[in-house]
Amino acid sequence: MSSAGLLNVRAVLAHGQCSLLAVTLIRPPVAKVFVGQVPEAVVKAIPYLYTLCAHAQRAAAQAACAAALGEQRRPVDDAALWVEMLHENFWRLLLDWPKALDLEPAQDAFIAWRALRMSEDCLAATQKLWRETLGELAEKCLEKLVDRDSLAAHPAPALDADGWLAYWQGRSEHAPPIAPPLSVKIAYRARLAEVAAALKALADGTPFPIALAGGNGWGVGQSATARGILTHAVHIVDGKVARYRVWAPTDLHFADDSALSALLAGRQFSSKNAAAQALDQAILALDPCLPYRVELNDA
Repeated sequence: MSSAGLLNVRAVLAHGQCSLLAVTLIRPPVAKVFVGQVPEAVVKAIPYLYTLCAHAQRAAAQAACAAALGEQRRPVDDAALWVEMLHENFWRLLLDWPKALDLEPAQDAFIAWRALRMSEDCLAATQKLWRETLGELAEKCLEKLVDRDSLAAHPAPALDADGWLAYWQGRSEHAPPIAPPLSVKIAYRARLAEVAAALKALADGTPFPIALAGGNGWGVGQSATARGILTHAVHIVDGKVARYRVWAPTDLHFADDSALSALLAGRQFSSKNAAAQALDQAILALDPCLPYRVELNDA
């Protein structure tokens, strides 16, 4: 198991349909190490312990601690956050999705862009990658996505720091709901739309989406990421962390089998191989931020 954890998916193929038996998400108790520490130490440690989307992790942690202490949120490097979001999206769209659809990944183009992403040429390189590589590859991927299609668009995830604060404090029994994609193809299109929006935001100097809520020692901070909304929550007592919690999009999408089952519901498969490919694409549509294992058996 990696330091981020592990996702296990077990399914069975019966009468041409793929049914889930179990979706098990295993996470190491990383947040426990923050208990007893001062908030500043937690904010400094976060990017080293949560290395994926490290900029967003730091921003959410700092926002949560600031809210709990009644302080102003520190300024963030908006450009770095947009580039981080683009990096995660390009990784999926240029490398992982083509592989899942038996297409050639655009590895060289991705590596070339990645080498420039921290330079002054980042914006031009990103626009070039979108124009010359991703557009054509995306068309090929969409042609090969044999899935329920719809004109419906998957709504962009919304920040809701107040709702999560109520849940964190126990004033609400349920966490704010998330809207899983209606189909794999819709999820893929939503990712393309997110790249277009992030590219425009990078060009325009748009502030990165961050929210916070809290006070009197209770704080919630949120940041957008390529996978959805990241939420950090803290309870500070006598200047030290008494409780800390992180809810990543993966934790919400794979809390149970409902989101994954919905993407497979009603689909008919002619072979075990076709079902395995569809299951892998459905997992990719929900985009876990950690390694996963899939077990598909015949009934």
